[in-house]
Formats: sequence, C-alpha cells, structure tokens
Amino acid sequence: MAAYLNRTVSMMAGDGPHNRAPLSTLNDRTVRTPSTDNSPLQIFVKAKKKINDIFLEIEDYVNDTVIYMKKIEEDQHIIDKEQVKQIDTFKAKVLGIKDVLARDHMKVAFFGRTSNGKSSVINAMLRDKILPSGIGHTTNCFLQVEGSPTDEPYLVLEGSTDHCAVESVGQLAHALCKEKLNESQLVKVYWPRNRCVLLRDDVVFVDSPGVDVSPNLDEWIDKHCLDADVFVLVANAESTLMVTEKNFFHKVSTRLSKPNIFILNNRWDASANEPEFLDQVRRQHQERAIDFLVKELKVCTAKEAEERIFFISAKEALLARLSERGHTSPTPLADGFQTRYFEFQDFERKFEECISKSAVKTKFEQHTQRGRFIATELKESLDKIYTDAQKIKDEKIEKRKDLHDKMNYTEQQLMLITHEMKQKIHHMVEDVEQRVSKALNEEIRRLSNLVDEFNLPFHSEPLVLNVYKKELHAHVENGLGSNLRARLSTALALNMETSQQEMTDRVESLIPPSQRGMTGVIAPRRQPFEILYRLNCDNLCADFREDLEFRFSWGITALIQRFSRGNTALTIKNKRESPTSSLIPMTPTEPLDGRLLLGSASTEDWSILTKMALASASSQGTMGGLLLAGVLLKTVGWRIIIFTGTVYSCLYLYERLTWTNKAKEKSFKKQYVAHATRKLRMIVDLTSANCSHQVQQELSGSFARLCHLVDEATSEMDKELKELETQVNGLENAAGRAKVLRNKANYLLHELELFEDAYLKLQH
Repeated sequence: MAAYLNRTVSMMAGDGPHNRAPLSTLNDRTVRTPSTDNSPLQIFVKAKKKINDIFLEIEDYVNDTVIYMKKIEEDQHIIDKEQVKQIDTFKAKVLGIKDVLARDHMKVAFFGRTSNGKSSVINAMLRDKILPSGIGHTTNCFLQVEGSPTDEPYLVLEGSTDHCAVESVGQLAHALCKEKLNESQLVKVYWPRNRCVLLRDDVVFVDSPGVDVSPNLDEWIDKHCLDADVFVLVANAESTLMVTEKNFFHKVSTRLSKPNIFILNNRWDASANEPEFLDQVRRQHQERAIDFLVKELKVCTAKEAEERIFFISAKEALLARLSERGHTSPTPLADGFQTRYFEFQDFERKFEECISKSAVKTKFEQHTQRGRFIATELKESLDKIYTDAQKIKDEKIEKRKDLHDKMNYTEQQLMLITHEMKQKIHHMVEDVEQRVSKALNEEIRRLSNLVDEFNLPFHSEPLVLNVYKKELHAHVENGLGSNLRARLSTALALNMETSQQEMTDRVESLIPPSQRGMTGVIAPRRQPFEILYRLNCDNLCADFREDLEFRFSWGITALIQRFSRGNTALTIKNKRESPTSSLIPMTPTEPLDGRLLLGSASTEDWSILTKMALASASSQGTMGGLLLAGVLLKTVGWRIIIFTGTVYSCLYLYERLTWTNKAKEKSFKKQYVAHATRKLRMIVDLTSANCSHQVQQELSGSFARLCHLVDEATSEMDKELKELETQVNGLENAAGRAKVLRNKANYLLHELELFEDAYLKLQH
C-alpha cells in the first residue's frame, strides 16, 4: 500500500492526473495536519472558556445579591419576600446554564441512506477506524463519539454508567449482531482527546442508522438533532439524492431554523472508472444538491450551497491517514485520489469554520442573552433598592433631626416649666399657710362657742369627768377641723385643681401625641383635695387640770387678786403717761401719816397699800387682819361695817347655794376654753405649716409624676433616636452595598458585550 501511494498519490492540487510526486512530498506539503492554535474550532473553545468564566462570576454575583436582598428584607424591609423569591429563582437558572455550558460542545450529525459511508466519513475525520463500517446495513443505532476525560477509550450505553471496552462497539452497533439495540438508542464512544484534534476541540460526532430503514424519523430528530450545529448528508455518488433523504431533512428544517447542512457525495472514487462522464455526473449531482438546499429547504443561497457540496471518498481518506501512521493496506487507490483527498480536507476546513461559527452562535448567543437578562434584572432591582434606600435614609435623617430638636425643646421647656411651677407652688404654699393661720386664729377666738355647743351630761366625779374631758377633746378637734374645712376646703380645692390642670396642660404639651396614650398622662383629681388638720386636742390638753372647788367671788383673796390685777394694769398705764411722778417719799426716814394715806392717797398709793396688806396677810396672818380691821373700823364706822358684813354674808350664801352642777360645768368649760386657747395658740404656726406642707407635697407629687411622664416620653424619644441612628446606618450600608452590586452588574454586562463583540457579532 505504501508503494502504491508513493506511485499514485503524488499529484498536487491543480496538477494534471498524470503528474506524480513521492509520498514524502505529499505528507510534507499536502497532507494537512490540524493546528490547535490556527484551527477555527479554537474560536468555540475560547468562547466556551470565556462564557463559562463570565457565568462563574454571574453565579457568585447572583448568590451575593440574593444574600444581600434577604438580609435587607429582614433588617430594612426595603423589598418584600416576593421580590426576594423572584431574584432567588435566578440561582437555579444560572446553575442550569452553567451545567449546559459545561456539557456544550460542537455537535455534527451524519445522516444518509444505508451503506452510504457515514461511519467511514467519521472514521476518516477521526483518523482512525473507530466505528464499524462495511458492506450492507452496518450501523444499527446512534453512535456518539466525543473526547474522553481519560487517556483510555471506552463506551457507555444509554441509561447506564458502566464503562465497556471500546472494541465491543463493533458488536453492539453492528446490524448483524444477534443482540440488536433499538434504532433510537444511543451508544457514547469516548475516545482519547490526544489522538484527535477535533475531539480535543470539543467536537462531537453522531453516526446514525440509515434514514431508509426506520420510520421513526421524528423521534430521531427530537432526540438527537435539535442540539446539532451541523448536519452532514452523506449521499452515494453512484446514485443520486433520494426522496427518503430529502424527507428527513425537510422534517429537520421544520424543527430548526435554517440548519447548517453539508452534502458529501461519497464513493466518488467510482468516477475513476468512467472518466469521460466525470464532469457531467459531478455537475448533475451538484445541481440537484443546490436545488435541494436552496429551493426546497431554503437554508442558504446558491453561492453558499456551492461551498457546502463536496465529492469525496471517505474510504480513501481513511486509508491515507492510516498510512501516515504506518498502517498498510492491500487495497489499491484509484486515479484522482489526491484530488478527492484535497477536497475531503477542504470539506474539513469549511466544516470546522461552519461548525465553530454555528456552535458559538447557537450555544452561546442564547446564554449570553439570558446572562444579560439576569444582570439587567438584578441591576434594575438594585437600582430601585439603592433609590429606595437613599429615599428612606433621607426621611429617617429628617425624622432624626426633628426628633433631636423635639428632645432639646422638651428639655428646655421642662426646665422652664419646672422653674415656674416651683415659684407657683412656693407662692401657693405661703398663701395656704397664711389662710390656715388666719382661719385657725379666728376659730380659736370662737372656741368658747364651740365648747358651749358640747352638751354631754356633766358630773364632777373624777371617772365621769375624765370621760367628759375625752369627749370634749374630740368635739373640739372635730369642730375645729370641720370649721376650718368649711372655711378653706372649697377655695383650696379650686386652687389645687386649677394648679394641677395647669401643670397637666403645660406638661402634656411636651409629650408627643403618639405617646400620650402610651404614657398615660394623669388627669386632675376626680375628688377635691382636702387638707388634714391634725390638732390632736387629746394630747394637746392632756395637762388640763380643772378647779371645781367653791370660790367666793367677793372673798378677800379674790378681791385682793382682782383689785391687784386691775391696779397693776392701771399702774402700767400711768407709768407710761408720767413715769417721773410719785407721791412716795424718796427717803425712808420720813414718817407716814395714815390719814394722809387714806384721805389723799392716789391710785398709786392704794396700789402700794394693797400690796402691803397682801404682804401683811400672807406673812403675819392674824396680826395683819387685825391691823386692817382696825384701820377700817376707825375709818368707816361700825354701822357701815355691819351693813357691809350682812350684805357680804348674803352674797356668800347666795353664791354658795347657786354653786350647782350646772355652775360647775360652766366653770369647767370656762377653764377649758382658757387652757385650750393658750395651747392652740401655741400650735397655730405648726398647724399652718403642716397644712402648707400637705399642699406642697400634693402639688410637688403631681408635678413629679408629670415630669416622670415627660422623662418616659424623652426616654422613648431617645430610644427612637438611637433606633433611627441604627436604621440610618443600616440604610447607608444597604445603599452602599446596592451600589457596589449594581456596579458589578454593569461590569458583567460589559463583559457580555465584549463577548458578543468578540465571538457573536464576528460570526455574522
């Protein structure tokens, strides 16, 4: 075989059929070895890597955005759960796109009638005899050849994950095999990538059974053709395009928009036996193929159709490539092999360009649009979040400023009101003290009337008298309290109510309306304020000792005491009028004439005599009395004395007889009034101070409760202020994060735009 190739396969493209060249020249100059860097398939490889990198960033971006949105939905409530759910669906979409991109490859599907050489074409392109081929109906099922992730070849049956030996493909997929597979079943053949450049560049080959042996064309199309980038119709150059082949591609064109179809007229080496009809037959096949593509399928123009019709010999191409690897074959090659081989290489070159452009467009254009849609949707959502966050933040800042001003105003007004209320309470306390003092003094002056109203039976027995005094104490205390309340309660209650209402109104104006119901601003008392007058007469008059012994009102002692009291007062008056006048001798040696003293004694002299008589009576007893009697007897005479004594005795008898229980009660009450008056006057200041203190406590307590309510309202405002501060910071962070994510969306859109410019727009 090698000798034959050295002899016959030597003509260059364009050379005459008889120009020969050695095989080494053919291998060096004409046999095209695909270069990874210059291959059009690298466009798809680079585009796939780029779009995968972009969607990896989109996945991270979507995850970050969803986490961010869930957080602000919980913390800031800028968006609702439905929006978050809608954005969360993008995660599944991106994962789906990534999975598809990871599996995306350039898929070429070979169709044609039985034994037209589909498997041979694939083997020639793969540069190895991988798929079963031969005469008759060979391929019984769909065979998909793709690059293996390992260095060892293997195959996998549809619905299974078990790896089978690749040598078994000849038995599994061969129509002559006893255990036939279903015609629509797929067997995946994994071939090492380092053995074939096409597989390394993500090209997948799909071999099919003959379209003329199965009616399940629709099932084939749905299962194996919808994701194909290029279709290769392998026709038999020894015959022509059949209706069966045309019907299949008519069905394909109804499912896919303008599919990329190449027509290979295989077994063109048969034309070497009839060289005189070669051009006519070629032209005939080409015209029929162009009409089929242009007029019937309408998938391309006539010029484009000319570039998609080739006349080849897959068998010769496979033999030539096996020969390059050192394999020999006894089968001779027909004349014109080099021309057919060059055309096969031309088909491969145009096929690579077409499938690369088609795959980039069909595989990545839709993903790019979806990526753009996702990035745009997220950008718009983030734009809205950023705008809403900024708007809400500005509102919160304004509210924070108003609340801060309100707190300052409240504190200032509270200080002012506190000062005013202290002054008002002080004035009111002084007024109450004066009123109580005045009223109590008046009631003390009217104490005898109050005591006279006490009508409990009186008896001088000590036990009964103690009960009488106790009841009298209670009567006086209750009476004084009632009289004071009658005098003061109405006015004081009105003043207190007015003052409390003023406090409430003033303080209530400092509490925000929204907090008044919550804090419970106190209302004035429902019952008038009453002062408790704590006189405690029982203890106050506990030292009262009544004197119910009979005392003659005209007795000598009583007269002397009465006369002494009257003259003492008169002496004090005269001394005030003329302090230097005196009839008393200045020297003790001057004699005292009794007559002079009795006849011309002045009032002051009588006062002196009275004092002398009292002193004499108290110190010398009987002698003093005799001296006084002698003086009187000598002065007025016996008759007057007897008359006076008679009258005096009658008066004594009368008073003694009238000293009854009633008189004793009257004397008791008189003594009690005098004693109680002295005691009560001693506690006037204390009682008025106590009453004013009650008023002060009531007003101060009311104002303190009101101030406490203001403090609570201020605390609420301070709490709200801190909460607003936290919200403002949170909104600021949310807006900043939204801005960063929005900018990343712009970056991703720019990356997708660059991808479109680099890989999609150039394909048009």
